[in-house]
Amino acid sequence: MTVLNAAQWWAREDLRIDGDRLVFAGRPVADLVRQFGSPTFFYSAKRVLSNAERLHSCFRDAGLEGRSRIHYAMKANRFAPLLTFLKGTGLVGIDACSPNEVEHAIACGFRAEEISFTNTSLSPRDLRRLAGIDGLRINLDSIGAIRSWGTLAPGSRIGIRVNPGLGIGRTSNDKLSYSGDQTTKFGIYREQFDDALEMADRHNLTVDTIHFHCGCGYLTPQLEALDRILEEANWFVRRCPTTRSVNLGGGLGVPHQATDEPLDLHRWASLLVQHFGSTELALEIEPGDYLVKDAGILALSVCGNEVKRRTRFVSVDAGFNVAIEPAMYGLPFEPVPALWRRGPLELVTVVGNINEALDVWATDVPLPSLEEGDCLALINAGAYSSSMASNHCMRGDWKEFLLFDE
Repeated sequence: MTVLNAAQWWAREDLRIDGDRLVFAGRPVADLVRQFGSPTFFYSAKRVLSNAERLHSCFRDAGLEGRSRIHYAMKANRFAPLLTFLKGTGLVGIDACSPNEVEHAIACGFRAEEISFTNTSLSPRDLRRLAGIDGLRINLDSIGAIRSWGTLAPGSRIGIRVNPGLGIGRTSNDKLSYSGDQTTKFGIYREQFDDALEMADRHNLTVDTIHFHCGCGYLTPQLEALDRILEEANWFVRRCPTTRSVNLGGGLGVPHQATDEPLDLHRWASLLVQHFGSTELALEIEPGDYLVKDAGILALSVCGNEVKRRTRFVSVDAGFNVAIEPAMYGLPFEPVPALWRRGPLELVTVVGNINEALDVWATDVPLPSLEEGDCLALINAGAYSSSMASNHCMRGDWKEFLLFDE
């Protein structure tokens, strides 16, 4: 038995150990599981609102209020009650990446004018559906897409998604980078940009937005790389005199483990001011992770606890198919017991119920004693979890709830 430091780096007002119970959004997590079962996603409306307000406050402090817009990247979490709540705040629009997402956002109350669409590999059917939605703002990322859109909607306004050739991501994780040394499918590179502008001009399309998204989950240490990306992006802006807005995509990250520090938003905003403050360009961002990731938990039930060789395995009632980020991107989830029993901690490996070797939630994490039937919460499950879930091994049964603080 190993005695370890029990510092709870993730604790905050709405996510904390109260006595011996884990409390989320004003409710004991064990009580939530008793009522609704597991596996279940729970989201805190108050935390989502706080995250959105923090971004707006940052823009205001940087002198960017009135020329900045937030488009929530709904691919992070498309839960209808969450989208409806976000619409009601009046703080965000939507970033969509498929025709179905556009229609889903409209069904949740957003107007087409509040939706910015960006995606790649668009089929003729996709483009026809999008062209039929009046007021939708669209960013195109290939010369072929510009040509096809020009045929469907000549004389309209578009954005062009560009590729600065530089990537960024949490801890320099290549799996989270959309551009960089390796050529990717995303966006138009420098050497093709003049051809893209010529194609737009041929169809009387006005290019009013330059869009680029270079990676996900970056924190303060990656801001130096972001500085270089913004400088490179400015090359495209200067080449397009009709540009009225710059869309920086998303990518703002949240801490995943004790060694991560929260993103320094003011330093981030200072880079926007440095590169675009002297212009009249509108600035747009598409934060999915930052708005909802730390506003969600995945509540699981312990199925077993036993030692195999020198490893103690704690098994739970859901696997990587329900929340794929740890397996696909190597993004760690922090497991936290709903009941924090007093006594020494022990290093355990938390595994799921999918018949695959990669179905491991966390390795060698210090946890208090756990028994069969106990509840274990995975924090930071608010983004790219339920939205990417599958029915692999026919274990796709899960629930989700939006919680309002009592």
